[in-house]
Amino acid sequence: MHGKHPTSSTVFEECSVSGSARGLALALIAISVAVIAHDHDNTDTARIPQPVGFPERVYRGGPCASDSAVAALGAMLFEDPILSVDSSTSCESCHQPFAAFAHIDHALSHGVEGRIGRRNVPALQNLAWQTSFMWDGSIANLDMQSLSPITGHEEMSENLDHLLAKLNAHPTYPQRFAVAFGTDTITIPRVLRALGRFVAGLVSADSRYDRAMQGKDTLADNEQRGLQLFRRHCATCHTEPLFTNNGFASNGLQPNAASPDSGRIRITHDERDLFRFKVPSLRNITRTHPYMHDGRFKRLRDVLAHYSNTAALPDHTDPRVRAIGPLTDTERKDIIAFLMTLEGGY
Repeated sequence: MHGKHPTSSTVFEECSVSGSARGLALALIAISVAVIAHDHDNTDTARIPQPVGFPERVYRGGPCASDSAVAALGAMLFEDPILSVDSSTSCESCHQPFAAFAHIDHALSHGVEGRIGRRNVPALQNLAWQTSFMWDGSIANLDMQSLSPITGHEEMSENLDHLLAKLNAHPTYPQRFAVAFGTDTITIPRVLRALGRFVAGLVSADSRYDRAMQGKDTLADNEQRGLQLFRRHCATCHTEPLFTNNGFASNGLQPNAASPDSGRIRITHDERDLFRFKVPSLRNITRTHPYMHDGRFKRLRDVLAHYSNTAALPDHTDPRVRAIGPLTDTERKDIIAFLMTLEGGY
């Protein structure tokens, strides 16, 4: 890793890390220095589509010899268990394409040696429009995000020097890096850039909902009723068209022995963040069960039953969640019918 290092203020401005998760933060800062020194301010994300009605992308990418080759390299790395310490577990092991890149039917993430993670695997879609990542928002730069699972003990548990040695000894990767970046030098910033560019291209924006909003399709009566109910009760957090406001909320779940997670407060140490988690997108929601940060609900009807039971919600519940109020069985069915129209894309 070479080049002139930027100031610390530049590092935090362009590759900020939330909170005080000290070990990961220091690693992210060290890597971000190298990324910025190498790749500062040369953007090539033209091949990432800009869907109608979507806001401006947050993700900016970086320089490369071939944007398509960087994305293809990222896809290759994403599928390859070489990223894990024992070459047994790939990104795709948890982020399954058929499940909108979530981990269908698994409440919590699975890692090397059968290790079980602390949280449910989120779907990967429209990440180029997100401002923070992970359930607690601990990472604020998409290219940096994959560093956490690669080095995390409960996930891939890999040492970065060991990873570089494996990639450099691989019969194909040096050539693939040369095509993507112009030289066959393999660095961690380039690995992260390729992975970030690949997942940034996972765009979901061609659902029946999208086509209906563009006048190309029509929602059925129950779907239309569900849309109106959704806008009345849910859209403050799950805001169209991304179906997330990129914020955080306490969803009213009580921590228990199986899931003692305290949420974003682990990062910020701010009492207001107790039990707050990132608001996930609801696109492709029918393919990403189980639900919530701890995967405790297997069905959408269970989620809606939880939100509808206002009297049972604890004091820490976000006021926006409390405002949902009781929903009849018919209203819940109509909302689910609408949510099913959000499937599509990639």
